[in-house]
Amino acid sequence: MKTIQKMYDHLHWANQRILETLQSSENEEALRLFSHILFAEKVWFTRLQGFDSSHLPIWSDIDLEGCTELVKQNEETIITFLKDADLNKIIFYKNSKGTEFENSARDVLTHVALHGQYHRGQINSRLRASGMEPVNVDYITFVR
Repeated sequence: MKTIQKMYDHLHWANQRILETLQSSENEEALRLFSHILFAEKVWFTRLQGFDSSHLPIWSDIDLEGCTELVKQNEETIITFLKDADLNKIIFYKNSKGTEFENSARDVLTHVALHGQYHRGQINSRLRASGMEPVNVDYITFVR
C-alpha cells in the first residue's frame, strides 16, 4: 500500500505541475492530452468504486477550468478510496466497447499511474515543439 500511495502522491503532484504550466500555454494538443489523462482517471476511479463508467468520456474537449475541477475531484476520490482499499480485490468492469474484464485493484491503480505518466511525456513533447520548457514530472524529482 505504501508504494501505491506514493505513486498517487506523485500523480497528484505531476498533474498539478502540468496544470500550472498549461495555464500559461495556448497549446491545444497538450490540453487535449491532459484532459484525456483526467477523464481516464475518472473512468478508472469510477470502476474501482464498483460503478458503471460507460456514460463517462475518455476523450472530450474541456477548458483549463474544467481540468482544474477534474484534478480536484479525482484527487479527492482517490484519497478517499485508498483509505480503506483492498488492493487484492478483483474489479469487474466493461471497457468503452462493452467488453468485460476483471483485474485487481492494485493492477488498475498501477495502470492509471503509468497511463498518466505516458501521456505527460507526450504533453512535454508538445510543449517543447511549441518552444516551451517541458515540465519536470520525474518521480525522482518528486521524492527529492
